[in-house]
This record gives sequence, C-alpha cells and structure tokens, in this order.
Amino acid sequence: MTLILIAEDEPNIAAFISRGLRASGYSTTIVEDGAEALEAALDGSADLVLLDIGLPTMDGFEVLRLLRARGSSIPVIMLTARSSTRDTVEGLDAGANDYVPKPFTFEELLARVRSRLRETSANTAIVITQGDVALDVRSRRATVNGREVELSSREFALAEQFLSNPGRILSREELLSSVWGLDFDPGSNVVDVYVRYLRGKLGVEHITAIRGVGYRWD
Repeated sequence: MTLILIAEDEPNIAAFISRGLRASGYSTTIVEDGAEALEAALDGSADLVLLDIGLPTMDGFEVLRLLRARGSSIPVIMLTARSSTRDTVEGLDAGANDYVPKPFTFEELLARVRSRLRETSANTAIVITQGDVALDVRSRRATVNGREVELSSREFALAEQFLSNPGRILSREELLSSVWGLDFDPGSNVVDVYVRYLRGKLGVEHITAIRGVGYRWD
C-alpha cells in the first residue's frame, strides 16, 4: 500500500489529513517534529511526504534541504500557514515538488498527492507478484495469469496486504486497521465480505481462512 508520511505538529490537522488519505486507500504515518520527519523520510518506507514548515526542533525547510543533500528524491509537498511568495520560492528552491498553503480543502490536497505520485510512477514501477497474481502498486492494476482484473480501492488495498505478507496469518483486527483505518469492531464482517470478493476475483485457492484468527495468503 502506498505510504504517505505526514510531518505535522498540529494533531487536529494531522488526524484530518490521515483520515482522508486512509479513506482514499493510502496508508499513513504521522510524525510531529523535524528530526523525526527527516529520519522517517530517509528510511525508504514512505512514497511521499507532506511536510509542514513550522515543525519543532528543525523546520520544514531544513528537513527538506538535508533530505535532498542526502540524495533522497522522494516527492515532498510543503504545507504552511505562510502565504508569502518568498516562502513559496524558498520551499521550491529547497527541493519541494509542490506547495500547499493553509487552509486547504482535503480534495485539493488529495489531487496534489495523486499528481505527485503519478509523476513518480512514470519512472518507477512497483509490482508485487505471488504465483499467478501480480499487483502494480503505482498504477493500481491487478492481473491473474496476465489477465487484468478490476479491483476497487479497498479490494486492491486488501490484496496488497496479502501479497506483501505471503504465508503469514493476518488477523481481522490487523486488516481492518491497515485497510480501513478503523479500530476493531467485533460485530463487523467487512473484512470477511471483502475477502470473499477477492477470492472471487483472484482465486479461491489463494486465501485460506484460519478459524478464529484471520486469513493467510498461500
């Protein structure tokens, strides 16, 4: 699943962005200061960074300069309450891919995230393959024996969890959290419903139910 790193020290803003991105099929990680942001961006797990300028310990400009100085080409969208042309130019000169002034609508931010990820995917293909099933993470395409299969965003995110963890038992709680961004509800059968959808599209034999625990990709 595409991972977005959110470097934002305002908890309400970070939570708002994270909820929206998870609902749109992305995974998120939140950090609250500049040093954490730099470390998390450099570890290679994130696909894009939403970087607030006004971070404690190290501001967003410095984080970005150090990130680029160390050779990272990860897409970075700067977030800031500052609206001066000077700040915009400084962010772009430091190596930002985009710049979004606050306040912003989530729809605008999501469009910019998608645009930056598309630019990256033009040069980088990430394909997860297990047996006859392949997922192109960037283009969100799934194939079985070379035949394209249409998956919804939730189905794709669920399939990505399975193919990234072959042979490992994934609990319903874990899948509900990673795919839907929700705490476990013992009365919900949404995971079971979507597993049934996936079995119908990718092959019943691939997903084994482990009674009372969860599911495993075989």
